[in-house]
Amino acid sequence: MIRHWFFGLSAAVLACVALIALAWLPVLWSLVVIVPVIGLGLHDALISKRAILRNFPLLGRFRYGLEGLRPEIQQYFIESNLDAYPIEREVRSLVYQRAKGELETLPFGTQRNVYSVGYEWIAHALAETVKLHEEPRLVIGPDCKQPYSSSLLNISAMSFGSLSPNAVEAMSKGASMGNFAHNTGEGGVSPYHLEGGGDLIWQIGTGYFGCRDSTGCFDPVSFAKTAGLEQVRMIELKLSQGAKPGHGGILPAKKVTEEIASIRGVRAHEAVISPPRHSAFKTPIELLQFLAKLRDLSGGKPVGFKICIGRRIEFLSICRAMLETGITPDFITVDGGEGGTGAAPLEFSNSIGMPASDAWSFAHNALKGTGLRDRVRIIASGKVFTGFHIVRALALGADACNSARGMMLAVGCIQALRCNNNTCPTGVATQDPALYYGLDVEDKAKRVTRYHGATIKSLLEMLAAIGVAHPDDITPDMIYRRRGDTQIRTFAQLHPGLAAGALVQGEDAPGDWQELWDASRADSFATTAGPR
Repeated sequence: MIRHWFFGLSAAVLACVALIALAWLPVLWSLVVIVPVIGLGLHDALISKRAILRNFPLLGRFRYGLEGLRPEIQQYFIESNLDAYPIEREVRSLVYQRAKGELETLPFGTQRNVYSVGYEWIAHALAETVKLHEEPRLVIGPDCKQPYSSSLLNISAMSFGSLSPNAVEAMSKGASMGNFAHNTGEGGVSPYHLEGGGDLIWQIGTGYFGCRDSTGCFDPVSFAKTAGLEQVRMIELKLSQGAKPGHGGILPAKKVTEEIASIRGVRAHEAVISPPRHSAFKTPIELLQFLAKLRDLSGGKPVGFKICIGRRIEFLSICRAMLETGITPDFITVDGGEGGTGAAPLEFSNSIGMPASDAWSFAHNALKGTGLRDRVRIIASGKVFTGFHIVRALALGADACNSARGMMLAVGCIQALRCNNNTCPTGVATQDPALYYGLDVEDKAKRVTRYHGATIKSLLEMLAAIGVAHPDDITPDMIYRRRGDTQIRTFAQLHPGLAAGALVQGEDAPGDWQELWDASRADSFATTAGPR
């Protein structure tokens, strides 16, 4: 065995050094290197709990060293432009180019296999269309006392804590310069959100950070104080998110500094685990009543909730509660199961939650089938990076989009996949001052603004190419997906729509829509019978 050879070789080396030192004393200096190396090998062979190190002292360490370098080797030398995950290199490169204001055109044609299953494209038009030169704004909460005129692309929820202070301030400043909104994430409104000057969507999670009392429950007084800030333009109640639906948020202890603990109202240097569900309400009706309370406490600002679709019947129960109470959210942010996060269990990221495309279509049709669609805006979240991604989301029923990872890339993220251990090399997802010192706020804010502006410009160019005068005119039959070598379907065929009011009027609805609706309840998320 290698460990036996190591013992013998170590003894031989020490004996040789001792013999040579008798004739030439300076050779004893070699022990400064030799002794620590032998000591490390003895530790591996005798003390280490790792089988590889015990069997292969010192040599086994090369294995762990290479394993540590594997992500970098994979990213820089092995992966192609199209097969990297979670975000392929081609898309990352596009975001970087737009953020830097560099040339972003593609030479020699697409690198994608347009005949592969899953390939998507949109039909262009020969008919001349007037091109929009300015982004059309989306009014959210038109009946509120303080409605908000929103961009079609905003920064998705990322908390101060998961992101560094410099990254948060850069995003907020970029949003201010580009006239779009910045979602705070559930970690509360930090000084860095405010210093950046951007419009804020304050997200309230199950931990009620920034508006909680000493027991961790919702505190209306502290909520009203922060919600009254001029920069806070909308309030979003997070029910679940795509990366870990039904789990609750996770902020590792390494990231819980004294400052973050003070902002969130928690203990410093201890992991912050948000509950999976809210304590302020238990039923769909109570959820809507709580939203109405938040709207009143905020002075009439638009209020909505964020959800990753799980049991379809629960979303329909919320719709039923809207009809029974007359209370509707001003917007619903629909996240996909492929959504990103700084820290989540593998099983939750991989295997829980409805994928984004299906979720956007379902939420749109649920609201349309219950006659509520005109009263509620849908904001799509989940891997939105390009103009085509926005068009695809709008075709499936969304009114606007949020992007988290796109904005992280714009601010300097290199997809090092170290968000959960506080060692982000670019200073984006860390609370280590030595690392986020390198993130220049002024420079990165400009990158965020340029990325947003270039992506909106690409959206407007696509609208002109497909013969659409306004985003509202995009329909699901304009986008195609390959299902096989000779099988092509439009989104309208893949996601059959409901007629307005079809569910409440008892009209013939495709699939199990009517059965789900009949089994839904406004007074309970739980159901004892019927389809889910």
